[in-house]
Amino acid sequence: MILHLDLDCFFAAAHRIDNPHLNNIPIAVGGRSNLSIFDKSKQTRQLSSVKGAFTSSILSTQDNTSFKEYFIDKNGKVRGIITTSSYEARAFGVKTAMSVAEALRWCPELIVIPPNYPLYHKLSHMLKLLLEKEMPNVEQFSIDEFFCDATGLIDDKDIKHYAIELKQKIKDELELPISIGIAKTKWIAKLATNDAKPNGVMFVHPSRVDDYIHNKPIKEFCGIGKSYQDKLHAKGIKTLGQIKSKKELLYSWGKFGRQLYHRVTGTDNEKVSTYKTSSQSLSLGRTFDPEFNRKEIKRRITILCRHLSFIALKNNHNPMTFSLKLKYQYGDKAKDSFSSNRTFTEQHFKEEMTKIFMRIDKHISHAIVQINITLSNFQENKPTTLDLFTLNEDNKQKKITESLQKLRSKFGVDIIKSGGEL
Repeated sequence: MILHLDLDCFFAAAHRIDNPHLNNIPIAVGGRSNLSIFDKSKQTRQLSSVKGAFTSSILSTQDNTSFKEYFIDKNGKVRGIITTSSYEARAFGVKTAMSVAEALRWCPELIVIPPNYPLYHKLSHMLKLLLEKEMPNVEQFSIDEFFCDATGLIDDKDIKHYAIELKQKIKDELELPISIGIAKTKWIAKLATNDAKPNGVMFVHPSRVDDYIHNKPIKEFCGIGKSYQDKLHAKGIKTLGQIKSKKELLYSWGKFGRQLYHRVTGTDNEKVSTYKTSSQSLSLGRTFDPEFNRKEIKRRITILCRHLSFIALKNNHNPMTFSLKLKYQYGDKAKDSFSSNRTFTEQHFKEEMTKIFMRIDKHISHAIVQINITLSNFQENKPTTLDLFTLNEDNKQKKITESLQKLRSKFGVDIIKSGGEL
């Protein structure tokens, strides 16, 4: 049997561990675009112990920051969005992605807390270690979700009782509430977790899968996004049970259609993966108040390059394609990319991104509000620069990059900054 575990209101629950006065009252964790990355003053950042494309590798904390300091801007306006809300807050209509200002209108007594990402990552890592002691096959699906394979360890007749005991163990050791779905396959187990919430256990026996999915709306199933919902609705398919009766249609939609059919019907037999899937790309970006100063934009691009370079090298990636996207104040966008045949170094990366910016910034009278940088086209083996004119320079830059990487791995990514960043 497969267990799917999902921490309940994870970020909010994490803050309750050492703050019991937050129990049983409406609370929420809010977030803002983390612009501290651009500060010229020294910042405290940590490297995450949680592995996966769903998490950031470099963490900042707003711990001990007041509501006013974090959510009120210099003009007195409440900024930010809700990232997690407790069930007490949800009862008032507070939802994820709602603006903090709107949430406070719905629930004036709501306590909104600045995020503490190092805490969340620490607790997530501790939970994974706990689960790995219980079962050999554990897959981290997101920062607060896990799949575990109990096949051969626990008899089917005992699996629900085992899950109840595991849930209590997590509560006793980590003080975190969690919901668990159980099924023969991963995606039915994940679907069952929705019905287990809050803080419960739901077991879908293999013989009951057809009955279980019969009237389930398609939007409840993981992987069926808005566009695919529209595609299914166009064929008169509104429930998961109807998907089961449309095998030929789903098969005609190619690989994803076939995969979706078997996931929904509980016949996919996908295994719990214990190893990290290799990333196809790495991205880093920030949204900020309108900025006209192009020197400041270049400085911010350089800073994002430093962080992204550190993450790429930390994970032994060898990116060959660099991409830059800009968003202007009134919605215009600009983007371009560059493919390199040189050894990846931080300095070369920064130089090429600056060139791309100079090339694509056509709306120079408009303020910029967003920068996104992406590294992709990872190579298995580090390429060797073939251009004799740049070979010596690349060798020098490679040595410098390696030295910087060692220092930043030990003392933090902000330990050494280039002069242009200051």
